[in-house]
Amino acid sequence: MARAKKVITIHVRDDREKEEFMRELQRLRLPAFIYVHGKLNDLKINVQGTKEDIREAIHRIREIHSRVRAKLYPDKRGLYRYTIDDIFRDAGASVSTPILVKTLQLLGETVEVREGELVTSMPWEELVSLTGTLGGYLSDIALQTTRQIREVVLPAAVAYDLDPEEVIDLLVELGLAEWKEDKFKYELVKNKEQALEMLINHLKGEENED
Repeated sequence: MARAKKVITIHVRDDREKEEFMRELQRLRLPAFIYVHGKLNDLKINVQGTKEDIREAIHRIREIHSRVRAKLYPDKRGLYRYTIDDIFRDAGASVSTPILVKTLQLLGETVEVREGELVTSMPWEELVSLTGTLGGYLSDIALQTTRQIREVVLPAAVAYDLDPEEVIDLLVELGLAEWKEDKFKYELVKNKEQALEMLINHLKGEENED
């Protein structure tokens, strides 16, 4: 197969974008050979391989760049776009998407999920840190809880700065959850939407009493 080469230029706004882009580029596993050199804000990317390899590599490089930009710079509505897998990878933790979405909503952030992407007003570094916290809380209570109760406990624990164990105790106290001897797990007595709403109303009431 004849080998070819092509050079494309990627323009970056600042060092942060350059670092993020280079980091993503290093993760790419491609048959094409890629060499990057550049001054200041222009990165020249030299791609070598078969024509097919080069086409695929350039497509992936442009895709990475648009992902990095969507992650670092908000759109006109002040929203960032993140690939959900990227969030979990950088946080070194994984929680269910509903838990992440509900937590962001309780923190007053705008959030929606579109085709494997999370669109939200929370900046990248904050979101990665938040996901790490949720992941830590999840491992603390995973063995003694059902999936449904976690979707109530974790968002409330983060939003109200409580220990997840405290939130479980509170749910039991309010008659919203109970310990199931046969399953060795806490589970909700009401559906999760109702349970979360009643829990939040209780926590807000406590805030108002302070």
